[in-house]
Amino acid sequence: MKKNFYLFLLAIGSLTIVSCEKEEACTKTCATNETLSVTDCTCKCTLTCPAGEVLTAQCTCVKEFVPPPPPRFTELTGTLSTQTLVATKTYLLKGQVFVNSGQTLTIEPGTVIMGDKATKGTLIINKGGKINAIGTVDKPIVFTSALDAGIRDKGDWGGLVILGSANVNQVGPVIEGITPAVVFGTTNSTAMDTESSGTLKYVRVEFAGIELTPNNETNSITLGGVGSGTTMEYCQVSFGGDDGFEWFGGTVNAKYLISYGTWDDCFDVDFGYNGNVQYGLSVRYPSFADQSGSNAFETDNGPNDNDVKPYTTGTFSNITVIGPFISGGSTPNANYQHAIDLRRRTALSIANSVFVGYNFGIRMNQPSVVAQYKANTGTLYNNVMMAPATRQYVIPTTGVTATEISDLWLNNGNTMITEATPTEANLTTLGLKADFFFARRDNRSYSATPDFKLGAGTLNTPSKFDKPVFEEANRKAFFQASNYIGAFGATTDWTDGWAEFKPIAKSY
Repeated sequence: MKKNFYLFLLAIGSLTIVSCEKEEACTKTCATNETLSVTDCTCKCTLTCPAGEVLTAQCTCVKEFVPPPPPRFTELTGTLSTQTLVATKTYLLKGQVFVNSGQTLTIEPGTVIMGDKATKGTLIINKGGKINAIGTVDKPIVFTSALDAGIRDKGDWGGLVILGSANVNQVGPVIEGITPAVVFGTTNSTAMDTESSGTLKYVRVEFAGIELTPNNETNSITLGGVGSGTTMEYCQVSFGGDDGFEWFGGTVNAKYLISYGTWDDCFDVDFGYNGNVQYGLSVRYPSFADQSGSNAFETDNGPNDNDVKPYTTGTFSNITVIGPFISGGSTPNANYQHAIDLRRRTALSIANSVFVGYNFGIRMNQPSVVAQYKANTGTLYNNVMMAPATRQYVIPTTGVTATEISDLWLNNGNTMITEATPTEANLTTLGLKADFFFARRDNRSYSATPDFKLGAGTLNTPSKFDKPVFEEANRKAFFQASNYIGAFGATTDWTDGWAEFKPIAKSY
């Protein structure tokens, strides 16, 4: 008992001794940008970092790590295997990019593919390859220049080239400038005429047409020996550095095409093309044209006047052509020529179409061309054209008379309206609007939302398809009846939503 009492007193004494000891002062020295906390004798960092820097555990500021942004482009080069391009990425074509036989390039709606100027980016769908570019009204697929908005121009990149194995009338034809050279088509054989190279639907091609080799520019869309199994609808080419659309043989059909502000010809048809096109629009920008002579339609059977088959007998219907000339507008480039230029034994058929704003009307430049239309191998039917009195029927130096051309025109239900330059009054008589023309506007000032629907006027008359050409097996089921001449009626403008008429300033 006494032992426990002594232990208790010892413990009390120890506590008393400890509590009476004097507390030691904190003598720590803090570094610059630190202050001493007397409560716990620690140094606290007081440094404030400027924007873009972060504080470290050592009380220093270092630049904040910002991960680099993802690359602007996903590059496409060389030969592509089967793949899908997605709308969440922007793609860049560098050099000549091929989709070869057995491969399919699928492109999602809303995808943007740009062409590199320095390497002359060009997309080539080779024989046996396919492209399935199926956009929508709200999400068209766009091929365009890689340059920034505001500085894009014609010839910024190569364009879209599609090659197939359908019938052509030349031996071993190639698209000049493509390396290695690719032969397209099957010469004088229909065995591959129904081949499919895929689908183009709601597709725009802008600022294409670069010079691949000296004097060899690509077109915006080039079709070489493409078969009728291919679908092509709602396609617009804009500000191309050569032709808008060019067909080298083949049998592919198309509907709803727009050639807008292109450099050379709008619709160029050669090498025995035998397909069909219905509903097309051409609008010309007056300030530039090709030194070779820019036409709405230019068509040949071949590179010379040789009698080779199959003849170029493609058939176009319901085309609206808005040329560069209008009363009160700017003076167009002197290289603008014909609304229709028929050359070298061609037998192209054009029907139910309207042509206004060209300085020259229709030319047949060889006796072989006149012979084709006299034999009804080709047909010009139920068209309306406006042209100056002395330049309506254009002849070569020898071998063709203006009377022969006028007879072929006027005796086939076509109309020729004499007018030096279209006026608002005579356009209104047809049902067209002066606003369709570029007139005095520059290439950035065309309406963003033009309304191409017909007003009241003489073009509100039914199209006609009662010529033998429309009874041919590959045409009979293709052409649709319409109650108007040209590409548009009074109720529907099929360019709405997906087409772009101010592409220079468009942000992608």
